[in-house]
Amino acid sequence: MDPVTLTTARLVLRTVGPKDTDAVYEAAQDPDIQRWTTIPSPYLREHAEAFAGQVVPDGWADASMFTFGVFLLPSDELVGMLGLTMRSLGVAEIGFWAAKEHRGNGYITEATLGASRWAFTQLSVDRVEWRAEAGNAGSRAVAERAGFTIEGVLRSAINNKGVRRDCWVGSLLPSDLELPSTAPYLPAPARPARPA
Repeated sequence: MDPVTLTTARLVLRTVGPKDTDAVYEAAQDPDIQRWTTIPSPYLREHAEAFAGQVVPDGWADASMFTFGVFLLPSDELVGMLGLTMRSLGVAEIGFWAAKEHRGNGYITEATLGASRWAFTQLSVDRVEWRAEAGNAGSRAVAERAGFTIEGVLRSAINNKGVRRDCWVGSLLPSDLELPSTAPYLPAPARPARPA
């Protein structure tokens, strides 16, 4: 699949390439990004070069992972990164990070909604799943502001730098954005109240 560019009110979401290597490398020096994401730590320049020059284009080429740099309009300044990884038929997992100096402005929430809308309307996705290590309050706040339903804790579901960790999981469905699904959805019946 050829990379696409998405725009929101304040942002442009586009693929990253070699010209973005410096910006990715500099942003990824933030200890919080290295702590809460699965990027290498320490994050070296060659990691940024491989990410922008191989990982991102390969993901688009085989339609396995759609990675967007999140850039501020009109300056084209990198404010974060967002990826949609195809997990199974109709399910994509979203992951993101924000550059330290751009946190708290709602940019990643805006990008998450834009990318999710694109996945629902262009990729035949019926569920965008969000996962983050339990305790990553910043990521959870973005997911909640974007309308994700937090579904619970998965034990030992993330391997971050060789350590298995529990994670929070949530989902966003097309109906949450008032969009149709590609397949009918039958939610579980509500549990009847137990007698006292």
